[in-house]
Amino acid sequence: MKKILLLSFSLIATTLFSQEKQTENVWRINFLNPGVEYEMSTGNTSTLSIGIGLGYSVSYPHTDKTVSSSGAITSFNPFLDIQHKWFYNFDKRKNKGLNTTNNSGNFVSARFLTRGESLFGNSNGTDGLDFAVGPTWGIQRKYGKNFHLLFDMGPIYYFDVNGNGYYFPLMLQLNLGFDL
Repeated sequence: MKKILLLSFSLIATTLFSQEKQTENVWRINFLNPGVEYEMSTGNTSTLSIGIGLGYSVSYPHTDKTVSSSGAITSFNPFLDIQHKWFYNFDKRKNKGLNTTNNSGNFVSARFLTRGESLFGNSNGTDGLDFAVGPTWGIQRKYGKNFHLLFDMGPIYYFDVNGNGYYFPLMLQLNLGFDL
């Protein structure tokens, strides 16, 4: 617990006392999970990312009503994804001559994700909306003129509008797209 508190304090101190503003405002179009995202600078080394779109996902355990299902339970849902990211390696990347453009760096974040009812797939899922919250660790990079890659992972707590909630040890996210 002390390590988590120390890491949190270090991230906040780094964000507040960094000498140079290093984050940028960036619009993105993602094509792996089709959508649009806006990442806005909230501090020297922090951003708030808001994305909407149509995402492919696997049902969370305990939420699928198809008891006799076999194989992967897939779903295509409209989503709203909000992440507050704290970048921690901009200076190290710059010192090595690596790119930090469009917030290329490693980060930890607080993530909130909500999905609407499945549009198609083999999942009955939850009624209406479900939500997920949790911390993540991730990387994002800009390659070439404007190609964007984001990968992050972390534990989540997910719940639905009926009051059902569960903990899931690892949620993964992969986004590929273009910075505008």
